[in-house]
Amino acid sequence: MKLYYSTTSPYARKVRVVAMEKGLAERIELVTANPWTDPAAVLAANPLGKVPALVSDEGLALYDSPVICEYLDTLVEEPRLIPANGNARWQVLRTQALADGVLDAAVSVVLDRRRPEAERSIVSQERASEAIRRSVQVLAANLGTARGSLDLGQLATAVAFDYLQFRLPEMDFGAGHAAVRHWCAEVGRRPSFTATVPI
Repeated sequence: MKLYYSTTSPYARKVRVVAMEKGLAERIELVTANPWTDPAAVLAANPLGKVPALVSDEGLALYDSPVICEYLDTLVEEPRLIPANGNARWQVLRTQALADGVLDAAVSVVLDRRRPEAERSIVSQERASEAIRRSVQVLAANLGTARGSLDLGQLATAVAFDYLQFRLPEMDFGAGHAAVRHWCAEVGRRPSFTATVPI
């Protein structure tokens, strides 16, 4: 398999974390691709020109991160990151969607801040920030244990909280409470997280 990724993309980090948690990292060739400076590098695998994009051993191109994570979860039976059925499955997928929504909002703030000052939208930044605050409260209330096998929702949450600290450390989204900090620190010690720290 071949994974097109960027070291700073939180979505690509989530996929890499999942690959390591599933014991699949050795089967995946990592291909660094910057979709901003060289979109052609990923266009063959993703017509959107975005990372992550995974090409399976059979040549099937998969995108974006939720699809790739679900695919990887099917390749090895244990540990199961997404329950097979029932409410537990939908809760995990819902948590992943909420964590990804936090990333979407955070990325929009980061990109808006990179525009020339006259082109920035304070209204859009505030709207995204409020969405992050609301979502962080929900995620923080449902963290579960930080030890042992984690599900995809928990892994996605940890990646999202890490990204907030990486890109928007000066903003208080409510992820700084002691219990959340402790949970994030515990998860952050997992090999899958220490090996994928953004650089």
